[in-house]
Amino acid sequence: MAETEDFVGQEPHPDEKLETRTRRVLSNTYQKLIQSVFLDDSIPNGVKYLINRLLTLIEKPSLDAIYIGLFGSTGAGKSSLINAIIQQAMFLPVSGESLCTSCIVQVRSGCCEQYEAKIHLLSDQEWKEELKTLTKLLHRTEELGGEEVDAWDRDEVMEEAIWKLQILYGNGAEKKNYEELLRAKPKGKIPTSRIITLKAEEAGELSVKLDPYIRTKRRDWLGESAETQIWPLIKHVEVTLPKSELIPEGVVLVDIPGTGDFNSKRDEMWKKTIDKCSVIWVISDIERVSGGRAHEDLLNESIKACQRGFCRDIALVVTKTDKLYLPEYLRERKVGNQAIQSQREAVLERNEMIKIQRNRILKEKLKRKLPVDCKVLEASNVVYTVSAQEYWQQALLTEEETEIPKLREYIRKRLLDKKRRMVTKYVTEAFGLLLLTDSFSCTDNLPSEYLHMSGLRGFVEEKIQLLEKAIDRCFAPIVQPLQEGVRNARTSYRRILGACLVRSRGNRGFHQTLKAVCLKNGIYASRTLARIDLNAAITQPIYDQIDPVFGGIFRAGTPTNSALIPHIDAFKHSLQEKMMEIGIRNGRKHDSYKKSFLIQEISAILGGLEEHILRKKRKIYESLTTSVQNDLKPCYEEAAQITGKKACERMKDIIRRGVDRQVAEGMFERAQERMQHQFQQLKNGITEKVKSSIATMLTLASSQGDGLYKELADVKSEYKEMEKLHRSLREVAENAVLRQGMQDFLLRMSPSKAGPPRT
Repeated sequence: MAETEDFVGQEPHPDEKLETRTRRVLSNTYQKLIQSVFLDDSIPNGVKYLINRLLTLIEKPSLDAIYIGLFGSTGAGKSSLINAIIQQAMFLPVSGESLCTSCIVQVRSGCCEQYEAKIHLLSDQEWKEELKTLTKLLHRTEELGGEEVDAWDRDEVMEEAIWKLQILYGNGAEKKNYEELLRAKPKGKIPTSRIITLKAEEAGELSVKLDPYIRTKRRDWLGESAETQIWPLIKHVEVTLPKSELIPEGVVLVDIPGTGDFNSKRDEMWKKTIDKCSVIWVISDIERVSGGRAHEDLLNESIKACQRGFCRDIALVVTKTDKLYLPEYLRERKVGNQAIQSQREAVLERNEMIKIQRNRILKEKLKRKLPVDCKVLEASNVVYTVSAQEYWQQALLTEEETEIPKLREYIRKRLLDKKRRMVTKYVTEAFGLLLLTDSFSCTDNLPSEYLHMSGLRGFVEEKIQLLEKAIDRCFAPIVQPLQEGVRNARTSYRRILGACLVRSRGNRGFHQTLKAVCLKNGIYASRTLARIDLNAAITQPIYDQIDPVFGGIFRAGTPTNSALIPHIDAFKHSLQEKMMEIGIRNGRKHDSYKKSFLIQEISAILGGLEEHILRKKRKIYESLTTSVQNDLKPCYEEAAQITGKKACERMKDIIRRGVDRQVAEGMFERAQERMQHQFQQLKNGITEKVKSSIATMLTLASSQGDGLYKELADVKSEYKEMEKLHRSLREVAENAVLRQGMQDFLLRMSPSKAGPPRT
């Protein structure tokens, strides 16, 4: 990848230069405007609007971070993979037999010169809520019979609860009640800010300081440091590296362990972190990739993130691919007749087979859940086979063959593409504002010569009505699969619920797990056990029906009756075309400036709707499980109070009867109605935002001189500079195409690297 890295370089990217110069022009313009109106008692509305828009653009962040989520079970190799990507061998602690990553860890690079980590702790109130649940879980008001005592003693959930309390408050804490523990003083020191900041000059130094906070020792581990004494309070960790070309500024790698957390706030953050990732890499080591419930659960959760969150790309990253027992592989090998000469050849052949097989399986699974034109389905390959160990040692594989450089290149391209789109939009918006600013300071036109808007209001009202009808058509296809899903859920919920409540070994070790499920309203998540979500399980038949249609509603691309965002784009273009017609008909310079400004403003206003829609999407998608959870809350609360003999069976019975009762009373139908209501609210929100924003635009466009015109400071030099920057956008785009062509040529012509010498 040496040829590729040459294109990254140390010099600022052309897009960054464009953005920097644009911000400088905007700042100069803003300062001139402020100075020219500073002593005025009355500032025209148009000038106020312009000043506010300039300030908004100046303060706008350079780029919303790209979150790449590494989603996998404990020991899958997430931390090792991040270490290899950032070129720091043992920076994040790697899970071993006695240790495991205990919380979400975010890694990014910044402009700082030091390595820095911020450990965010639960607030006092958030910990009190968990403490109350933990003590309820451990509290027994009645003596249990022999079977239940054995189950109690072996229950993983209870051991986890005891362990947390002992770490924080010392031995014997599990015997104290909630009020006693509130008065108890934690063993570790807790800062009042609930944030612990660590800094170091070198990566290794910070790694040593950070290690105790983000790795949790197993319960049988005797050693204990002061830092590990506050582990149960840690919410998440943010790590910032000095500026790096390997992980460019604007990219955040997120180590997402396990399947959630028992603490409600940490569990909610777990879901939100997944949902804000635009890319998810499902991490699975080579020995577990071909099966296992944990791998399938992680993949299903990632696909859900595509439906409800910002995720646009999913890939399977198979780790530890240097592992291979050659005699066994040769015995089971069924590929061709070519003889395998070495361990290296066997590893490469096996890895290629894994890629082909898992790529086909993953794409088939994605096709069942996502729209047929979803971008992730267009990718030729959605599987990577990596080896962090071989990246450092290169005993069997070359650096290229470990595929770590390929992941780095993917990150770089993703960032550059997003940066280019952002800069194009930013420079275009800025140019529109400078057009109008220059027209304000132009004295060649009298105030009465304003942009004639005859017929435009009626045109806009008509287009908004058409947009409302288009949105109705977008949402209409969801009704039938919703109804079919509800019918399927009604016929299958007992079977699904039974599978969740029955364990192959009976109730042994399940009593307190079930109690924890009830205390958390049907959901239980821990670092060691598979996630249990009764609400999601019994609503899954509905999701199975609606998923492809739901994804189709929120996809971008060619306008169809079922795609929402392309209809909004079409609405935007129709308004802009109308503005162009008016500008051509009037033909005056002053009107032309305002016309160009309004065209850009329409684009900016309606462009912001996409982010609004994506934020609302999650609430709509989760409305089914939220509705079911709310309806079942009374039966969960009742079951959580059960103690004494046969408590586990009695809890199961309460849950079964409670679900039966709610289904009979229309629980699934209510969930359907609530989802449809959420769609209606989204439609209303879109039309209201469009109406109010466009009304503001029309008011500015049709204002008389007293509302829009004012002689301001001369900004002609800023306007000319902005005009040059706007023209250079096309040059940057053309150069980017040329560089990509040169890079592709060099990569095709470069000789492949030879493997490491055999020993």
